[in-house]
Amino acid sequence: MSPLVGVPAKTPLWRDVRVLKWVFQLAVLGLFLGIIAWLYNNYQVNIAKSKIPTGLEFLDNPASFTMPGNDFNQSSPVWSAFVQGFYNTLRISIVGTILAISLGTLVGMARLSKNFLVRMVAGAYVEVIRNLPLLVLLTFMNLAVVLQTFPRIEDAWKPLDLFVVSNRGIAIPWFEGSGTILLSVLAGALLLAVVIAWIRGKYSDRTGKPARGLLYGAVAFIVVTLGAWLTLGYQWTLPFVEDRGTLGGLRLDPSFFALLVTLVIYTSSHIAEIVRGSILAVPKGQGEAADALALSGPKKMRLVILPQAFRIALPAIGNQSLNLLKNSSLGAAISYFELTQIAQITVGNGSPAVPAFTLTLLVYLSISLATSIVINVFNRRLELVER
Repeated sequence: MSPLVGVPAKTPLWRDVRVLKWVFQLAVLGLFLGIIAWLYNNYQVNIAKSKIPTGLEFLDNPASFTMPGNDFNQSSPVWSAFVQGFYNTLRISIVGTILAISLGTLVGMARLSKNFLVRMVAGAYVEVIRNLPLLVLLTFMNLAVVLQTFPRIEDAWKPLDLFVVSNRGIAIPWFEGSGTILLSVLAGALLLAVVIAWIRGKYSDRTGKPARGLLYGAVAFIVVTLGAWLTLGYQWTLPFVEDRGTLGGLRLDPSFFALLVTLVIYTSSHIAEIVRGSILAVPKGQGEAADALALSGPKKMRLVILPQAFRIALPAIGNQSLNLLKNSSLGAAISYFELTQIAQITVGNGSPAVPAFTLTLLVYLSISLATSIVINVFNRRLELVER
């Protein structure tokens, strides 16, 4: 006969790991919901006592303030101010992201340069800028560089008689006519360029011939832009000084310039480290194979190293783009009319604070989620598929 095998005793519920995990998670969830319910009840009680309106009716009220550089005036509705703030936020974010990625890539490559001086300068740039508080850097850029270094409007710099630089802003040559139509043309030309580059990439995958997507896309962009310019009859308008101000051209507000430069410098210092690490993460065999094909240094970097490095760097660069978008809210500290500044001025003029800032939060959240979705789509398209 075989010896009796003892049957293990059933684990009590209070010692069962699976039960304890569920109990702990439900307790945390209950605590979180309880805090939310308490905050909501506290909010309702205080709103009822103070009789503060919580609806969005204030959006139809007159804004009672003006913005430089556009047709917005004191009689314009509050919702129009938020639309202008949304546009300004997008403008600073898109331009800043493009410039920050470009500068960060160059600095990241410079950190790996064989030239000692270039490598040390790039390293000092990254280490100094990354360790500065962004708000302090922004304040310094606005007060010490833009407002103090740039001359008064009476003594404005006029490089090549094409630009006007003063502490009132920078004016550059620009097109006459509707800015909306011009932006639509540029957006359409850019979309066409991207589609052509994508088609050329598919053609290269199918035939093995060089894609030259960037070249064909750039040609399409230039042709469409010039064609629209000639067809619509746009004329260049040059800026000039008159009555302690600038007329003509496109004027970049001092706060816009200070915020743009600060965000580009700060974000590019982080992107530079991302690019440097991504280049180092590319297998050394790829560079050795490029050397075996007798590719020059620039071709090796452009055709072999950087495409693989950007596949690695894309998620982190996407996070830095989102950070730049959210950091643009610091423009309120130097009176740049982005979303946060618009919300502050609106509340200061008597609009209810809770719905105004809730609307601002939702706009920022929507932009961030949309940007994140686009980045994730690109990341999935670029990731390597292994067998």
